[in-house]
Amino acid sequence: MDLRKLKTLIDLVSESNVSELEITEAEGKVRIVKGGGAIVQQYIPAPVAAAQPAAPAAAAPAAAPVAAEPEVPAGHIVKSPMVGTLYHASSPGAAAFVQVGSQVKEGDTICIIEAMKILNEIEADKTGTVIQILAENGQAVEYGQSLFIIG
Repeated sequence: MDLRKLKTLIDLVSESNVSELEITEAEGKVRIVKGGGAIVQQYIPAPVAAAQPAAPAAAAPAAAPVAAEPEVPAGHIVKSPMVGTLYHASSPGAAAFVQVGSQVKEGDTICIIEAMKILNEIEADKTGTVIQILAENGQAVEYGQSLFIIG
């Protein structure tokens, strides 16, 4: 995507009531988000289908330890539906909505995500037990980020 087109898109978002714009083209994807007076843009180039030449293998010690991937418990993963700041309780002094071992029903509030000064209650989308909490209180979360595992 050329710079003139990108600049035009940024100007259109900043001058309109649109808070977020995402465009996908053959050469990549652009996402423009307006928040708090600033516009954030993200450019993701499209994957290249051409074969890459194989790099020569680096000499590695014969007994190099293999890094094990962190174990994620089996269960249903609740993902963030938006970008924002995650809170486990309704106010700083209040008890958390859920803890590891808490029983939740579909529709129960499990956390709050603050986005643009709006508090959005995030609900469990499955009935079960909270097995693991993957995001900390006050942490910035991304769209699609794993927040909880419910078993």
